[in-house]
Amino acid sequence: MISNAFLSIDDPTYSPNKRYSWLDKLFLPAINDPRDLPFVHLSLALILIFPPLALWLFVDFSWWIAGIYLFLNWALFLGPFILMLHNTSHRSLFKNKYKQFNQFIPWFIGPFFGETPETYYGHHIAMHHPENNLESDLSTTMKFRRDSKWGFFQYFSEFFFIGLIELVHYLFGKKRTPIMRRVIVGELSFIALGIALTSLNFQAGLVVFWLPLFFSRLMMMAGNWAQHAFVDAQAPDNCYRNSITCINSPYNKKCFNDGYHIGHHVRSSRHWTQMPEDFLNNIETYAREKAIVFRKLDFTSIWFLLMWKQYSTLARFYVQLDPETPLSEKEIIALLKQRTRKIVDRNYVEQISLA
Repeated sequence: MISNAFLSIDDPTYSPNKRYSWLDKLFLPAINDPRDLPFVHLSLALILIFPPLALWLFVDFSWWIAGIYLFLNWALFLGPFILMLHNTSHRSLFKNKYKQFNQFIPWFIGPFFGETPETYYGHHIAMHHPENNLESDLSTTMKFRRDSKWGFFQYFSEFFFIGLIELVHYLFGKKRTPIMRRVIVGELSFIALGIALTSLNFQAGLVVFWLPLFFSRLMMMAGNWAQHAFVDAQAPDNCYRNSITCINSPYNKKCFNDGYHIGHHVRSSRHWTQMPEDFLNNIETYAREKAIVFRKLDFTSIWFLLMWKQYSTLARFYVQLDPETPLSEKEIIALLKQRTRKIVDRNYVEQISLA
């Protein structure tokens, strides 16, 4: 646990005094950073679980096995996998000497979670971070009411049905053609393999390919919606005011400190184990910028609470960053509601009731 004068954090950090197992010692010479050994452990676990179960479903389909497959996939491993993919997209896992193995996570493990190879990298690294949730960001939340079910339905539908076309067009316009080609090859490879195997066993193909594809994209967009739900219309390009942070959450222990989304946008190359310390070291900046920080919650729960307009619950988990001038519950709710307004452009915010 690390702390400052008024706030303690129990999210994971790195301790160098560790006794490595024989398996760790086997992989340490090949990876760039020993702090990323959890990604090796997770990858090995996923390899042992999902390919055998998927093969079982195609050879001898059973809805019992399908239920186990989807439970393990969606409830236990989807979050950790996506955040492993996220971190290894920003920081290569393997050293340059072994760089071919960096393709293993997106190309071999990814499809079991509905992650088409290369699309995540193209969307998140080559598009989302440079555009920072502003107008040119294909996944911007600004043009929607962020506490609206209809708004989220429009947001997800646009991404799911035309997101790939928009991404290819964006990458082509930005002259990022190598990434664009990789995205196209990855998508077409997934679709071709999925169609071919589904033609052999429709039920197995549905469970292994198409349901995970839909569910993972739904959850990723719900997560991105929550991460950029509370945008300050006066400074939408300010990472402290267009993103949020979640601290002391079980989600951070399971998903490699993904809750520290503000710190990640401020410096995307920062290692996930350094996020809690960076937050505490810069907490005065967070307070001055009126950053939105929650405790114990994760992005999925925040998305759910927004969809049902449960502002009183959100206010209960809101972190007071300046203990000398605390906000009342009413003031917190007013702030949160103001930050979820639709932003038509940078100079005008749709005038809606905060009631």
